Amino acid sequence: MNAFTTIIKEHIQYRSQILKLAKSDLVKTYQGSFLGWFWALVKPAITIAVYWFAFSIGLRHGSDIAGYPFFLWLLSGIISWFYANDMFHAGTGSIKKYSYLVTKMKFPISTIPTFVSISNLFVHIVLLLITICIFWVMGYPPTIYYLQLPYYTLMMFLNYWVWNLFSAPLAALSRDFHQFIKSTTTAIFWLSGVLWNVRTVELKWLRILLYFNPVTYIAEGYRNAFIYQTWFFEDSYSLIGFWSVFAIGTVVAFCVFHKLRKDIPDVL
Repeated sequence: MNAFTTIIKEHIQYRSQILKLAKSDLVKTYQGSFLGWFWALVKPAITIAVYWFAFSIGLRHGSDIAGYPFFLWLLSGIISWFYANDMFHAGTGSIKKYSYLVTKMKFPISTIPTFVSISNLFVHIVLLLITICIFWVMGYPPTIYYLQLPYYTLMMFLNYWVWNLFSAPLAALSRDFHQFIKSTTTAIFWLSGVLWNVRTVELKWLRILLYFNPVTYIAEGYRNAFIYQTWFFEDSYSLIGFWSVFAIGTVVAFCVFHKLRKDIPDVL
């Protein structure tokens, strides 16, 4: 509870600085390139186009799903992965990247993963709005189920914020940990059902187990809103699975951060 109280107080006290640094981080990421932050949209667009071509044209497995073109099904789930991927890389290395805030300024360490998360959230929201427009242009206007998109976006943000509170201090203290995360990111991507339909898994226990993966839960949640038209509370297994993992992960993250925060300035 002491760790939780301290972190919340730091975020309230430095809330304006957090937003300014989030904007600065977004600008820094694409500074020096001609297109600037527009690259944040170009890279996901190229990735989506490649996967669509590989599955629809190359492997010929791009048939309609739930009455929607495979392209839209792919788009609705993969946009959450771009944010997850950024958090596994930029979020995990955030304290190391902004070490000068720790060593040269009295800036609370807990807020560093936060403004990096918010910076990437700006990009995600733009991608989400573009996705809504693409669905509309292709003949699928917004439905009432879109009202749950803010819920999934918030859960996605909080989940990876908690993850960064856990991973960023460890990565600051150990380069091996950051390398380990980079090495396992691809495996997480392919095992999370971002590119394949989790609902086709025949073993019920395995399908339920997959929903304990937050990456799967968020990707399927976006598809519930865009494709399947299902409310988040209708699937009790996935809801319980996600919140169980999130609750346990939050406790672990706060405990780890509380124990390591005093050692970080010395190591950096």
